[in-house]
Amino acid sequence: PTLSLVYLPHLDYNLQRLGPDDPAVATDLREIDAVCEELVTFYEERGVTVMLLSEYGITGVTRPVALNRVLREAGLITVREELGRELLDAGACEAFAVADHQVAHVYVNRPERLAEVRALLEAVPGVEAVLDEDGKRAHHLAHERAGELVVVAEPDAWFSYYYWLDDDRAPDFAPTVDIHRKPGYDPAELFLDPDLRFPRLRMARRLVQKKLGFRYLMDVIPLHGRQVRGSHGRLPDNPAEGPVLVTRQAAYLEALPDTIPATAVQDVILAHLRGRCAPEDPRSGLHRSAGAVS
Repeated sequence: PTLSLVYLPHLDYNLQRLGPDDPAVATDLREIDAVCEELVTFYEERGVTVMLLSEYGITGVTRPVALNRVLREAGLITVREELGRELLDAGACEAFAVADHQVAHVYVNRPERLAEVRALLEAVPGVEAVLDEDGKRAHHLAHERAGELVVVAEPDAWFSYYYWLDDDRAPDFAPTVDIHRKPGYDPAELFLDPDLRFPRLRMARRLVQKKLGFRYLMDVIPLHGRQVRGSHGRLPDNPAEGPVLVTRQAAYLEALPDTIPATAVQDVILAHLRGRCAPEDPRSGLHRSAGAVS
């Protein structure tokens, strides 16, 4: 093939679990360094040009912020009840948030309520900014699928998707790994519930139920995000905490600034494929680095 992509997720999970400053992360760094050395050496010995690209940098967090619970308490969230459990009824909501790490898209049903929802969210502890149409354009987020408002977390905060006010009424998928039914990313899926006395015994029981053909839920994750110590999504205060692009082909980066938008990475890749210099792009977003890979 002309272009091959290899995904290396090794650093993602522990950095979210433990945070970037935990000493245990050093082991993960040594392991991924060895993997990269092996892969880069293998491909370069066969005449393949190699680029290293990260999606994001993970920074330390301590505070989960449940925007949907704020909207719920303000009467803007609508739920429907099924077997005593609450399911988000997005189409009937006046406003709801789709949370993704440190950014959330808030969809507002009626334009006349935009100012009300914005003021409500701006007052939430852990919220740094609420972007309207002008703010979204300034941050290159004015996409047709974007929420009417985009909320950005403070550096040590991140957004959960939780919308229920009583854990006994949480949807049955909430304590499970279920990325498709949850209206937002849930890093609590990286943990076993610390309130369970014997979580592995419960997992074994659920597997027995599965073997016997019974309906089961692997309900072993917490209904809170208090254990999460790493997140991403906001523009980092320090460029060194952001994503990087590494290549030996320094000529393809000479016309570029130190930071480029993520959408410009395509041009850099195409420049490598076509063997010509990448076009200039003065916008900022992604930190680049040229040089040897160890």
